Amino acid sequence: MRWFLLIIGAAIFIDIHSSATAAQRLPASAYLSTTYYLKSCPSFETIIHQKVNAWVKRDYTLAPAIIRLHFHDCAVRGCDASILLNRPNSERTAEASKTLRGFSLIDDIKAEVEKKCPKTVSCADILTAAARDATVLAGGPFWEVPFGRKDGKISVAKEANSVPQGYENVTSLLNFFDKMGLTFVDLVVLSGCHTVGRSTCAAVKERLYNFRGTGKADPSMNAAYVSSLKKQCGLDSNYVNFDATSPRSFDAAYYANLGKKMGLLSTDQLLYSDVRTAGVVGLMGSQAGFFKDQFLVSMVKLGNVNVLTGRNQGEVRLNCNRLNA
Repeated sequence: MRWFLLIIGAAIFIDIHSSATAAQRLPASAYLSTTYYLKSCPSFETIIHQKVNAWVKRDYTLAPAIIRLHFHDCAVRGCDASILLNRPNSERTAEASKTLRGFSLIDDIKAEVEKKCPKTVSCADILTAAARDATVLAGGPFWEVPFGRKDGKISVAKEANSVPQGYENVTSLLNFFDKMGLTFVDLVVLSGCHTVGRSTCAAVKERLYNFRGTGKADPSMNAAYVSSLKKQCGLDSNYVNFDATSPRSFDAAYYANLGKKMGLLSTDQLLYSDVRTAGVVGLMGSQAGFFKDQFLVSMVKLGNVNVLTGRNQGEVRLNCNRLNA
């Protein structure tokens, strides 16, 4: 097992040090810059930090919610704030988006930014930076976010329903991430955000009561864990933590719990049992510091997925909920 972990570690090391070079070969993300708003809106990141901090102080669960909102945005057509458009048949109205939260926080940030720097900062950049600050407030790592994204004009509900919802197999997950230009390492590492996230009981109901039509719980689940979840899930709308042991700590417990058969969604547990991802799960679970280091690398890569930066691509929305007139 040690030799396998060494190979995985080497692969991740290469991934870390080659990701920046790979990103530079992408025409769109090459135009992103950490100093993009240095002259046009120097207070931009301060405003975001203050707003995210204030909202998360009132409701800690908004931290993982904003990270999830960012993922759902980037997973469909790239990081273009298309998830924020509030109109019929948009991504926001899709079945896969029904439990997304944090829209009001983004609106609050946008309103304040428009007061300071009108018609300057995109909603896509706001959401990306807010996800970074939410990660930090949850106890995760800090990273410099490159800016310059434009807001997309297309948002289709049907496309949003392609985002993984917790019942897919590992092959489907790997294919989905590959289409975004992300690797098996990114899949496992970004799933680690579940160390501070929550899910509705509706998403795990079948695993608890009628796994694959058997009328029984999923046999891959820890029996005591099943019992605990049933007590918490009196209603489908109830929430349960992904991490049953330290849900408010951005740590590696999520991975350790998978080894105890305590993955909330089947997609969580399968990462532990599938040979293509098991090695990374083991490595992340044994080294919390390494998990945080790789998490920031994967989040930078996620934030660069299919961004719009060209002069004739997208726009800077005045209101994140609707296109400019």
